[in-house]
Amino acid sequence: MTQTSAPAPLVLLRLLAGRGVRTARAGLMAPLHLVSRWGAPAPERLLIAPQDLRTGDATIAADIYAGFFTFAGKIVDSRGVSPFALKPPSAEWARVLYGFSWLRHMRAADSALARANARALVKEFITLLGEPSGHLAWSPDVVARRALSWLSQSPMLLENVEYEDYRSFIDVLVKGHKLLQRCLDVGLAGETQLFAATAMTSFALCSQGAAPQLKAASAALAEQLKLQILPDGGPLSRNPQTLVNLLFELLPLRQAFAARGLPPPEDLLNAIDRMTPALRMFRHGDGALALFNGMSVTAPDRVATLLAYQDSRSGPLVSAPHAGYQRLAAGESVAIIDVGAPPPPLFSRAAHAGCLSFEYSLGRERVVVNCGAPNRHRADLRATARLTAAHSTLTLDNTSSCIIAGKQGLERRFSGEILAGPHVACEREERPDEIAVTASHDGYLKRYGLRHERRLALSADGTVLHGHDRLIGAGAPPDIPYALRFHLHPRITASPLHNGRGALLVGAEGVLAFEAGGLPVSIEESIFFAAPEGPRPCAQLVIHGHAADIAEVSWSFRKQGA
Repeated sequence: MTQTSAPAPLVLLRLLAGRGVRTARAGLMAPLHLVSRWGAPAPERLLIAPQDLRTGDATIAADIYAGFFTFAGKIVDSRGVSPFALKPPSAEWARVLYGFSWLRHMRAADSALARANARALVKEFITLLGEPSGHLAWSPDVVARRALSWLSQSPMLLENVEYEDYRSFIDVLVKGHKLLQRCLDVGLAGETQLFAATAMTSFALCSQGAAPQLKAASAALAEQLKLQILPDGGPLSRNPQTLVNLLFELLPLRQAFAARGLPPPEDLLNAIDRMTPALRMFRHGDGALALFNGMSVTAPDRVATLLAYQDSRSGPLVSAPHAGYQRLAAGESVAIIDVGAPPPPLFSRAAHAGCLSFEYSLGRERVVVNCGAPNRHRADLRATARLTAAHSTLTLDNTSSCIIAGKQGLERRFSGEILAGPHVACEREERPDEIAVTASHDGYLKRYGLRHERRLALSADGTVLHGHDRLIGAGAPPDIPYALRFHLHPRITASPLHNGRGALLVGAEGVLAFEAGGLPVSIEESIFFAAPEGPRPCAQLVIHGHAADIAEVSWSFRKQGA
């Protein structure tokens, strides 16, 4: 895999200065915000419960009752001890445990035993970890997740409970609400801001006598939606998974406003209306979402649930200039292309260096893919998955097109963030015979004096995908090696064609021939990180060359027998 370059010290110092100004401004403004908010009385009771659109699994509820907690790839046998008193095997496991999203499985079991077990576990948490502290259970993202989970499952959790337990339950929610208020006022990083505002709005909406809190929370939610949901409906993080996560919370929130007889905020309605076509944009024929910028395994049934719940008549976006994606669709073929710059640093911790990468599917089968992001419990593979070489695009001199902060020196302050990345130019043209996108980026310009330009064109009947990649410089191209990669889905079998001058791809949806104008095409090993069962081996087609010798490559995927 390729490596990322080290950022210049001036880049780090400039980012540090900007981050410091932002923190100082937030600190000065925080007391002004809090004066008007802290005087609001705590609600006496909950009036409604938002619907949880996620499906549950009764077998998981049975495992939990037996004392087995399987989260983030780790299995813990509690052996009769409260899971909240155990040392977590990993931070990700702990985040799931303390976030209580697993309560939906207890609801799905639909038994008195499962409901009683759910109430007992919540009571154990309140007893052992119910006070705000520096514990992971009280980190803002976990608090927001727990609030949303408790609220949606509150009918089950508060069924026939004693008044004291009811009050304890409400008190923990109130403490979480105030913590999220403070965190929003002093500044949170990235997407946590939006999920915190969503949780605050949901709590205030569900609570009796919480009009002051609802007004403030709705304003915070509107502010974050304007910031994080772009005009074309794409997320600021550029991660398709963000749309899934958000819609699972925003759709029930919209319904909860109606249940209270209150008009939903316009910003909420507008965001949902924009997000649904954007979500469809990333969808392949098999229901999975394209693997860009942190996207991992798709649960197609969950995406289908969201789209059915929204019941939107709008089709998928084909052009998302703000989010930086393009979709080509004709016949049975779909190609989705990343033509965007990296997100802002605070929103880039899951983003990838995959500029101008694409994915291609035929019918219900994915053919060309990016390697995708590994599951949360395989953190050791995340850095590799983010490199340009893990994407179906061109890499120059074994380096990535973005600079990702490491864990040494000043970079530790920005660990995982993209500190510098390419600017992108893009044009789309639709003609009777084809749909085409031409884009270029300057991620290699400063280092090598070269821009990468890519043109993808899909024929009107969807049987041929043409591509053209070239390296553009001011003078004669330097003698820099490159690799043009096409990662294949694990279900695709590749074999040499024309004495290694092409490849034959066989899948359930048919046979494709890949050619590159007579250039040698290598079939090499790759790895698919985004499989449900974990990383799987796959193949990649690679065209190796030097910019000084061959600065342009034309290639095509052609369906055989069409």
